[in-house]
Amino acid sequence: MKYLLLAAAAASLASPVQAQEATEVPSPGEIAAAAPAKDWIAIPVSDLLVMDLAPDAKGKPRRVVIQLMPAPFSQGWIGNIRKLAAAHWWDGTSVNRVQDNYVAQWGDATEKKPLPEGLVTVPESEYSVPPHILVAHETRSPALAPSPHRPRGDAYAEFTGFVAGWPVAYDHQSEWPVHCYGMVGVGRNMSPDTGSGAELYAVIGHAPRHLDRNIALVGRVISGIEYLSSLPRGSGPLGFYEDEAERVGITSIRLASDLPAAEQPRFEYLSTDSDAFTNYADARANRRDPFFIRPAGGADICNIPVPIRPIAAK
Repeated sequence: MKYLLLAAAAASLASPVQAQEATEVPSPGEIAAAAPAKDWIAIPVSDLLVMDLAPDAKGKPRRVVIQLMPAPFSQGWIGNIRKLAAAHWWDGTSVNRVQDNYVAQWGDATEKKPLPEGLVTVPESEYSVPPHILVAHETRSPALAPSPHRPRGDAYAEFTGFVAGWPVAYDHQSEWPVHCYGMVGVGRNMSPDTGSGAELYAVIGHAPRHLDRNIALVGRVISGIEYLSSLPRGSGPLGFYEDEAERVGITSIRLASDLPAAEQPRFEYLSTDSDAFTNYADARANRRDPFFIRPAGGADICNIPVPIRPIAAK
């Protein structure tokens, strides 16, 4: 297995001579598209949460698909989310908050709807996981190999990398998922409250990394983010809608595995342990395709989105 570090990608910056000699340099998207089939990993249907918003003003359906985070991250909250979806709890709720360059948030605006039985209270300690847990689950990515060679650090963590297709940060004591664009988190009140999972938000702006390890992250939007990011901004404090009529209704939220087989969305992601992803990450850090004049020589963890694509129906 190879080692992939964002710093290593930065270190492979092409020289001016090499850049001049290159005639056709593939873009990151072209590298991902050319990856062999063996480098793509199917996302379990049971890990997909399907949210149907009320149709738009022209009657167009609006479907958002969220991939839930795999073990060992955030499993207490994700267990609650599965129970909420099974109970059809979100049906008839709404998107209540849209704050510019920040988040779109949904749940019960009245905060009076009874929650289903069996939800657990998750402690703040679950915002991160000890490094040995990842080894035990055999999901630790070579991307997380510590390295003293880090030309560019991360403003919020000692190291960053990828675990089983997810962006994470880590130090020598713990590892945690990070707030990149499209990530889905759990709304909460003041500490020690950690939220049940009934109130969720999606990042629709610049990555709010200051929230890392302060709020639980439970997944990411992999399809339909435009239906959340394009909603009118709320005029109330923190982007909450002041007028009930402004709220966007939620028709239903279901686990994809609970939908009829013909309606189940299917997706796959590019393995972050693959040669193709190594090349893709390097290309994101060092753009050499024709449009770019100067490669940046590095990339923030959130500027290397893991390629995800739908699987064509057979």
